[in-house]
Amino acid sequence: MEREMTPPNDFSSRANDDALDADGAAAARQGPHTARSIVNTPHKRLSKGAADAQPSPDQARASKRARKASPPPPPNRTLVLAIDAMSGEQGPAAALEGLASRLSASPAARAIVFGDELKLAPHAARLGAAGMSRIELRHVSDVIPMDARPRDALRSGRNTSMWRAIDAVATGEAHVAISAGNTAALMAMAAIRLRVAPGAPKPAIAALWPSRGPAGYNVVLDMGAGLEADADTLISYAMMGAAYARLALGRDRPRIGLLNVGSEEGKGRAQLRDAAQHLGAMTESGLLNARFIGFIEGDQIPSDRVDVVVTDGFTGNVALKTAEGTARLVGLYAREAFTGGWGRKLAAVMAYPALRALKQRMDPRRVNGGVFLGLNGAVVKSHGAADAVGFAAALRLAETIGQRGLVDAVTSELAKLASDSQYHATPHDGVGRTGAKWASEDQ
Repeated sequence: MEREMTPPNDFSSRANDDALDADGAAAARQGPHTARSIVNTPHKRLSKGAADAQPSPDQARASKRARKASPPPPPNRTLVLAIDAMSGEQGPAAALEGLASRLSASPAARAIVFGDELKLAPHAARLGAAGMSRIELRHVSDVIPMDARPRDALRSGRNTSMWRAIDAVATGEAHVAISAGNTAALMAMAAIRLRVAPGAPKPAIAALWPSRGPAGYNVVLDMGAGLEADADTLISYAMMGAAYARLALGRDRPRIGLLNVGSEEGKGRAQLRDAAQHLGAMTESGLLNARFIGFIEGDQIPSDRVDVVVTDGFTGNVALKTAEGTARLVGLYAREAFTGGWGRKLAAVMAYPALRALKQRMDPRRVNGGVFLGLNGAVVKSHGAADAVGFAAALRLAETIGQRGLVDAVTSELAKLASDSQYHATPHDGVGRTGAKWASEDQ
């Protein structure tokens, strides 16, 4: 998640134009289709071309539509991945090489691969007969550029590999969509096609952050879906992050911290203090199936004190880029320390096993993939510069959230939140909004 991981500042203002109000909003009003799922359905080898509180009836119907659109498969049953193979800096090579690696490790996985058939075929051929029997190539001629504005992507992106991958989830053909493309365009398309889940003021991007915690990772959100977050949004992020931590980290009652400039109660912006007050009350009442520990500072993001770190997208994305830059700097210092003389080179040889283990542990490719939370469907964003190893990691993450039913888990948490108005700083109708409406309100 580098340059393209930060949505342009014009995400909401430019998305809130006639493109959204016209065909974009019309598509959102249709909602997810309920076409047949292709789970346990033969594929072509190669194409030719829970809540403690009961939700309202409107919430129940919206949640039911979401489950029909992307049904979680039973454990060890076939899971279908929809792959945008054309986006990202590495293109089809990384996507299909990563897919080959993942298929060999996961007998239950299948994939629909979207992209230019002429460019996909040479890489797909390396999958062999066994691999080809588990994928379907679907020809799509267009690609969303990495620097495209969301408005332009929504206007002309209906015949792109990115849109078609998301559409496969919306129609029930696949369980999870994966793309290494333009983050802002991917979020805008996903919000339009899949709709924002009931009870979610905004969707968020959640990432696994290496940590000293019991699972070795902490969940951090938002990583850049929206630049700002009011108290209600932060509360919903906490609910969604807790659901993700239970499934991905195995934490039955995850610890939640709000990222702030200090740990004292009076520190920070008004929305942070308001969110903290409500999260504390929700913990005491049992509505929050987690433990709110209060404010944390930036140096505690990778600590063992917390499992879920909640912040706005601007702060989260800055923290991410800072951590990436610091890791690169530490690596540079380490290389310099072991070069320049025979003594240092000999020390490097002696320390090689330890250095190799450290490099593997710090390899960002191992935790590649941000999960879009708060939508009626599952989407994983791979790093734009991911190679085959990184893309395979994103596919592994997609399988995990698909097999474990993350969308249903998040929907259930949000339904509890929507049903209890005392924990809203501002009133909400509890009904899932179209991506057009959410985009026009964001930032």
